[in-house]
Amino acid sequence: MPYDAIIIGGSFAGLSAALYLARARRRVLVVDAGSPRNRYAKASHGFFGQDGRDPLAMIAEARAQLLVYPGVVFVQAEVTTVEHSLAHFAVSWEGGSETGTRLLLATGVVDQLPELPGLRERWGVSVLHCPYCHGFEFADAQIGVLGMGPLSLHQALMLSDWGPTTLFTDDRVPLDDEARAKLKARAVTVVEGKVSGLEGDGPALSGVALRDRGLVPVSALFIGAPVTMAAPFAAFLGCAFDDTPLGPIIRVGADKQTTVAGVYAAGDAARMPHSVAFAVADGAMAGIAMHQAGLAD
Repeated sequence: MPYDAIIIGGSFAGLSAALYLARARRRVLVVDAGSPRNRYAKASHGFFGQDGRDPLAMIAEARAQLLVYPGVVFVQAEVTTVEHSLAHFAVSWEGGSETGTRLLLATGVVDQLPELPGLRERWGVSVLHCPYCHGFEFADAQIGVLGMGPLSLHQALMLSDWGPTTLFTDDRVPLDDEARAKLKARAVTVVEGKVSGLEGDGPALSGVALRDRGLVPVSALFIGAPVTMAAPFAAFLGCAFDDTPLGPIIRVGADKQTTVAGVYAAGDAARMPHSVAFAVADGAMAGIAMHQAGLAD
């Protein structure tokens, strides 16, 4: 018997959708590979009632609460194929496969980090992407922004609310007179030239090294890294995408349904901006929509 819903991705969006479906007494299968995007961070911030908690602990607790409901099955595996027929979706992984009448893609995205010495080992600790998620922890410290493109200017202007900010253009962020005036008005320091690496007692950060200038002290470095889909299934199924400054996201309507009937998407793969709070809200909406769509079956 097919599941009422198969959810690929068991992090914040996927588990939230599963919970709403479970409470509607639907049979739900969640398949998750166990690699959430924020696994590198020790604490998650900005989510009501859970501020400062370990994100992996939050996921584990949510999963335990979900599995109390009858009809919910959780499989820890990496989905390998998804097939679509008129009647159902077939999802396969090594050692197993199941079918369902509706499909939720909560597969997330992968950050395309620049190949800069000292960056990857600090990701999620002192090299960060979201000021709202991590800026407060570096309030009044020296904050850096690594130039990645036009979005870096916006990031630098915004981060000056948290502390003294330096924009490292890395020869990738051209600044016209208007941009320089905005940065000056926000007391943002501009350092031009090529960045050669990050230094400090890792994973802490003490400074950004420049090829021709030496070390500029900073305690945190924010980057607007581009993202790619963590899984190919949306493209394979023919879902449409929307372009954003950081990369494509799956196009969804207010009900989180994609352009392919019966396929829904929630979380980082289907929205900008990204945060735990947004992912949970999107998952809840997807779960409700999937349940109500099933009333017509």
